[in-house]
Amino acid sequence: VVSDIISTVEFNHNGELLATGDKGGRVVIFQREPETKTEPFSQGEYNVYSTFQSHEPEFDYLKSLEIEEKINKIRWLPQQNAAHFLLSTNDKTIKLWKVSERDKRPEGYNLKDEEGRIKDISTVTSLQVPVLKPMDLMVEVSPRRVFANAHTYHVNSISVNSDYETYMSADDLRINLWHLDITDRSFNIVDIKPANMEDLTEVITAAEFHPHHCNLFVYSSSKGTLRLCDMREAALCDKHSKLFEEPEDPSAHSFFSEIISSVSDVKFSHSGRYLLTRDYLTAKVWDLNMERKPLETYQVHDYLRSKLCSLYENDCIFDKFECAWNGSDSVIMTGAYNNFFRMFDRNTKRDVTLEASRESSKPRAVLKPRRVCSAGGKRRKDDISVDSLDFTKKILHTAWHPTENIIAIAATNNLYIFQDKLNSEMH
Repeated sequence: VVSDIISTVEFNHNGELLATGDKGGRVVIFQREPETKTEPFSQGEYNVYSTFQSHEPEFDYLKSLEIEEKINKIRWLPQQNAAHFLLSTNDKTIKLWKVSERDKRPEGYNLKDEEGRIKDISTVTSLQVPVLKPMDLMVEVSPRRVFANAHTYHVNSISVNSDYETYMSADDLRINLWHLDITDRSFNIVDIKPANMEDLTEVITAAEFHPHHCNLFVYSSSKGTLRLCDMREAALCDKHSKLFEEPEDPSAHSFFSEIISSVSDVKFSHSGRYLLTRDYLTAKVWDLNMERKPLETYQVHDYLRSKLCSLYENDCIFDKFECAWNGSDSVIMTGAYNNFFRMFDRNTKRDVTLEASRESSKPRAVLKPRRVCSAGGKRRKDDISVDSLDFTKKILHTAWHPTENIIAIAATNNLYIFQDKLNSEMH
């Protein structure tokens, strides 16, 4: 079912909750089970906590356009009381949801009966004090704000600022800054729309706030560049503070160079010192203090270089893979085809390819590293040939628990959660 395809995955700030959004506009929240003395291994299992419909399909009558209900991104707000808050967005509208628990209900009203109907005042002869009685736990999800009508183009990113008061939303050509309490206006902080749309050369692909400095944010472009902006310098951040760009090797230039250099995701490290980006074939780590080239470049699936023609024909070359840091910024993760995902250890320079499949998802099964050999290369036992990769199975969305070795992998309409000893070589 197309509506079941997972379109975003996000852990909350302590990793106890995990949210997924899908193409049908639904959000499913999973909660981590606490460890019990009788079953010490049960800890870490995530079970469904709440499911709700976040977005419905809409129709823009002015432009005669259908607006999909698909959830593009979910972002949790840091928890400040017993309730949890999250932002979810489709192409046009961002919503703030409150997720709260109720395990008590008031009983003994004076003016209402147990069903909630108003009593006849003349029958009320005594005054009683209402009491709270325990009830079965209910998880209530309620919409608190709807931030609409601010984007002409498709929203691709939302990011909550470290001041916990503001957030930004980015579409193909503009980035807007919102206050979480104000829904009817936002400030446009980046606008790359040319006066004449025929002069358009690039679009914004992703944007994120710095984890500690509320004035800094970064956005990536389809040209493969990153721009770091400082909101203290100007209200409209069209002039970036820093431009991160790797000059292209002229000998490697091809018809596909521009397409595969487009950055599909950008993430600040937890420390705030590095940027992780993903383009079609590589993942790169940039140091905020070095603009001219990335600090590290990791080949995700270099064996696809010879296949770019057919990947262009079947539109796979436009797939947008995301990337993630582990809690200590020492390992990065990103997805590939054939339900493979890749991990790169920045310290040991080791890397591993793992597969998210039904076979590997038995409880406590150890994931076997996989290897792909390029066409015509020598094959070892268990190696998979490039020609037999399934390009319909792709891991675009992944998330890493903020402090532990627990990862969430979205493989089409299945969510896989792997934990702890991911691979003895890696950790």
